[in-house]
Amino acid sequence: MPVRRPRPPREAVHHPLFARFWAKVSPVADERAGVAELRSELLAGLSGRVIEIGAGNGLNFVHYPSTVSEVVAIEPERHLRRLAVRAGHRAEVPVDVVPGVAEALPVKSEAFDAAVACLVLCSVRDVQRTLAELMRVLRPGGELRFLEHGRAEGRAMAMTQGVLDRTVWPLVFGGCHTGREVRVEMARVGFEPVTHRSLRLPERGLPLPTSPCTLGVVRRPES
Repeated sequence: MPVRRPRPPREAVHHPLFARFWAKVSPVADERAGVAELRSELLAGLSGRVIEIGAGNGLNFVHYPSTVSEVVAIEPERHLRRLAVRAGHRAEVPVDVVPGVAEALPVKSEAFDAAVACLVLCSVRDVQRTLAELMRVLRPGGELRFLEHGRAEGRAMAMTQGVLDRTVWPLVFGGCHTGREVRVEMARVGFEPVTHRSLRLPERGLPLPTSPCTLGVVRRPES
C-alpha cells in the first residue's frame, strides 16, 4: 500500500503572478513616478526599533536612516520575501525579514518604537485587526508611519473604485482594494492623528483608481 506524503502547508498569502509583477513594476515606479522620494520622506527621522508590515521586495530598506537600530520586516508572500532578504543585505541598518501576516504579528507587545505601512493596508484581509496588531506592538507614544492609496474625493472615481473593489481588482492585483479609508480605520482603532498630506501617484497623466494617496503619521496614545 503506497504511503501518502503529507502536503506542504499552504502559504498564508500566495499571489505568485502578482508577486512577480510587483517585483518588476515597483522599481520602475520608484524611479519614474517619484515613489523613492516618498519612501525617504516617510522614513525620515525614525529611530530605535521599527516594524514594517508587508515589506514586499524590500524597497524601503535603503531609505531607513542610520538612527534606526533594527528593522523587523514582515512579509507573507514567499517570492517577495526572498527578494526582501536580498535587499536587507544591502541596507545600512540591520534588517530581519520574517514570515507572517499583519493580522497576527509574530512579535511581542510594546516592542517597537515605530511601525511602517507602505502600500500594504490596501491588501490586508482585515484592516481593523491589522491596525489593532500595530497598536499592540508599538510602545505607548510610538508612531505609525504610512503611505497608502485610498478612497478618491471625486464622486465618479470613488464609484469606480467601489465597483472594482467588489469585482476584479483584488483578484488581479494580489488582494488590493483601491478605495479603503485608512485614516478613518486608524481613528476607529484609537490611533491619534499627528500629520498627513494628500497626494496623487503618478502626479501627471491619466488618474488611476490607485492614484489618490495619503502620506502621514499617527501615534499610539501615551496611556
